[in-house]
Amino acid sequence: MPATTDPTSEINTGLIYWRGPMGLPEFNRIDDHDFVAAFASALPAHLEEINAIAGNPNAPTFENTITALERAGEMYDRVSKVFWNLSGANTSDTLQVLERQLSPELSRHHSAIMMNTALFARIDVLYQERDNLELDGEAARVLELTWKSFLRSGAQLNADDQKRLMEINERLASLGTAFAQNVLADESDYALVLEFDNDLAGLPDFLVSSMAVAAEERGHVGKHSVTLSRSIIEPFLTFSTRRDLREEVFRAWVARGEGPGDTDNRPIVAEMVHLRAEKAVLLGYQSFAHFKLDNTMAKTPEAVRGLLDTVWDKARRRAVEEAEDLEALIAAEGHNHAVAPWDWRYYAEKQRVARFDLNEAELKPYLQLEKMIEAAFDTANRLFGISFRQHKGVAAYHPDVSVFDVLDVDGARIAVFLADYFARPSKRSGAWMSSFQDQHRLAGADANESQIPIVVNVMNFAKAAAGAPVLITMDDARTLFHEFGHALHGMLSDVTYPSISGTAVSRDFVELPSQLYEHWLTVTDVLHRFAVHHRTGEPIPAELLVKLRAAEKFNKGFANVEFTASALVDMAFHVLDPAAAANIDPAAFQAEILAGLDMPTEIVMRHATPHFAHVFAGDGYSAGYYSYMWSGVLDADAFGSFTEAGDPFDRATAQRLKESIYSSGGSMDPEEAYVAFRGKLPTLEALLEKEGLA
Repeated sequence: MPATTDPTSEINTGLIYWRGPMGLPEFNRIDDHDFVAAFASALPAHLEEINAIAGNPNAPTFENTITALERAGEMYDRVSKVFWNLSGANTSDTLQVLERQLSPELSRHHSAIMMNTALFARIDVLYQERDNLELDGEAARVLELTWKSFLRSGAQLNADDQKRLMEINERLASLGTAFAQNVLADESDYALVLEFDNDLAGLPDFLVSSMAVAAEERGHVGKHSVTLSRSIIEPFLTFSTRRDLREEVFRAWVARGEGPGDTDNRPIVAEMVHLRAEKAVLLGYQSFAHFKLDNTMAKTPEAVRGLLDTVWDKARRRAVEEAEDLEALIAAEGHNHAVAPWDWRYYAEKQRVARFDLNEAELKPYLQLEKMIEAAFDTANRLFGISFRQHKGVAAYHPDVSVFDVLDVDGARIAVFLADYFARPSKRSGAWMSSFQDQHRLAGADANESQIPIVVNVMNFAKAAAGAPVLITMDDARTLFHEFGHALHGMLSDVTYPSISGTAVSRDFVELPSQLYEHWLTVTDVLHRFAVHHRTGEPIPAELLVKLRAAEKFNKGFANVEFTASALVDMAFHVLDPAAAANIDPAAFQAEILAGLDMPTEIVMRHATPHFAHVFAGDGYSAGYYSYMWSGVLDADAFGSFTEAGDPFDRATAQRLKESIYSSGGSMDPEEAYVAFRGKLPTLEALLEKEGLA
């Protein structure tokens, strides 16, 4: 509950005082229009708190400056968390209009705080005297990160440069919002409606069922729809024998954000790239990539490029070999066409069946969504001693969302977990973890109470017909474990200060807990217990597991080319100086970079620039898409610790993992945190081995 704010009667207090079950907001009391008044009150109230800290007549201390800053803005934080979670997972026309209005306003608000000269002066005094303050390790880390954050936000710039930086930030915020909304519009508007039986040729029953549900949701009862949700379009591209339909939906999929009209993101990208380059120079950096990487494990674009180039060379060679194999398969079937991008998944699946006697349709009956959720929960229990208890009567922000208590070994609630798994037009694509509330120990009027985290996983799986089990692919199951790994990073957080809670770590370290957690999905015992046939309940046969493991490194050239091409294009955009970035044509620039890489024509980037939401729908992964690979180096080595212990659930290893990685948040430097767990830093070889590229 806010300590310093007394909201007026015009505000829906349900946004501020969360009195729902389990400490959740009372979502049924919240209307989309309520946010206008809530933000109108929360922003000035937050600035009032900030100005009180900056204008404190007493000499700066850690308590009256840093701790006070950590506690400030609770009303603003609560309103913001509800707003942004709804905007991503259950948006509306009202929320989208408000998002466009708020983005620049919230950017101005952030700049006003980070460029507050009096506030930074107090922080700077403490930072310069940090060695004499007798701070514990966590407090010292918070002071260092706070000082650097203000510096990177323009606190030491002159007034004119601060004004320009503020203008740039506002414009970037607006552009990022427009980019995301354009992609969502293209995804939501598209559906290929299929009316005839031969349109479904080659499709397995589980996909036909999901497409029928998708069509019905869009008003086409009795028909089938291919949507741009990965859980529908990727299986369609894998199984459909209709090459014409595969091409049609593939072209729509890769063209998101680049069609003519209001949703064309190419002008947005051009402006963003130029503004980011200008921002970096204002702050004293050679390029935006240098700026973004300065506080990461990688440190420099050169280090990132070295990693990406090494993987690219090996992945490309492997992908060329894979393409030759697919061409031979096409010729053997009597066709004379080359491997087009919309052919790859279809013929790769045929190749996998021929080579390993394994196909997705054979595997999928054993991958029930509910059982995979159980597997993720059980793995967390065996590793970290936590358990999950569902509350079916608790309403969340959408009827599809399930609510769980997260309990420690003694049965005490340590977190609340929201699970939102199904695709809908009001939800942006992809999968992510977010939070409504972060863990810390500065809650309450006396700043000595613990606040538990409220974490949410959001995905876009296709629904099954009423009464039928939801069957997912192995890739979907990996996504579920991946995002649950992020969720654990938030739920197991055990720190004092909000700014370093949970996933508040460097971008190229944040993917370690998620990618590492994926390893437990394929542990034999986990699959044997939870990969059970949806009709018979029989566990996945041993011979199918053998085939699954034999095929683990199949098609890895394709997968790594898809990813690495995207990461290289991201980096290429963001190493440009302002002159080179001026008036850039994003499509031509992307094509130039890919040509320089000798990109295989049979494969496209995993995320083409006009719908590359990681990079352009905000600032999160800009100049940072590489971080999945950087964390991949870490996770491949980290799981080796369990292998060396001889048990994927070794207690001592799991305890070190929890303390050093999942619970420590940003309280340690990432390298120090990793070494505390593993005893050493990793090398690239572990990743290359895992990806079959060694």
